[in-house]
Amino acid sequence: MDIDLFSEMIKNLILDNDEVTLPGLGTFVSEVMPSTFSDKGYTINPPYRRISFRQRENRSDTSLYDFYSRVNDLDSETSSRLLGDFISGLREQLLTKKLVVLPGLGRLRATKENTFFFIADEDLDIYPYGYGLEPVSLKTHEETQEEVSAAVEELQRIVGGAPAEEPAPTEEPALVEVPVAAEDPEVEEEPAPDNPEKQTYTFKIKQETTARRNGRRVLVWLLCILGLAVLALGIFVLLAHIAPDFIDSILYTPEELRIINH
Repeated sequence: MDIDLFSEMIKNLILDNDEVTLPGLGTFVSEVMPSTFSDKGYTINPPYRRISFRQRENRSDTSLYDFYSRVNDLDSETSSRLLGDFISGLREQLLTKKLVVLPGLGRLRATKENTFFFIADEDLDIYPYGYGLEPVSLKTHEETQEEVSAAVEELQRIVGGAPAEEPAPTEEPALVEVPVAAEDPEVEEEPAPDNPEKQTYTFKIKQETTARRNGRRVLVWLLCILGLAVLALGIFVLLAHIAPDFIDSILYTPEELRIINH
């Protein structure tokens, strides 16, 4: 028996069976994988059948022996002996070279710890029901650079909360009037300028003027309070020279005055 015939047997068996056991080596296991998405969800990939290898035997599975016996018209004992010798040779090759190539199927490999695993060929097809199925793209057309730029601008507009662009109106848009603070009657309303930048600049000037006037009012009040305090202090000093008894009567109680004058 050669390796090509052995690989062909496994491939034929795996088409109709979920497991194919290699006595003394392990078991090939196949399972149907559902459809998947790729390309950021824009492509639907059809279902397929995946094959893997487990270093565990299913002793009740004799499909490989039965198939070899039937094809070669051999009795089960002879079939078991020939296949057993061949599989033992594969195991020795795996343990020494760490690799066994199965043409048309894939590669059996072994790690440093002698754990066996299988790598299937990229073009391996073991799912007859998926014949003719191709990935389906959800993209209707190829977007141009202009369409991408427009989509990005629209997204920025939505995120920024800017109003949607509308066709230019036939009439001139109404000018926004800047309200004047009610507490400042000296500032008169002026017609809104045609230039929006000039309008903003005028509004800033009015704000700065109001702030300066409020600052001057606060300063005047502070000066008035300070002046009153100085005046009170002056009156107190003057009374202390003119009428010291009167000042003492304010500052001290009668008992304290008797002690002081004693």
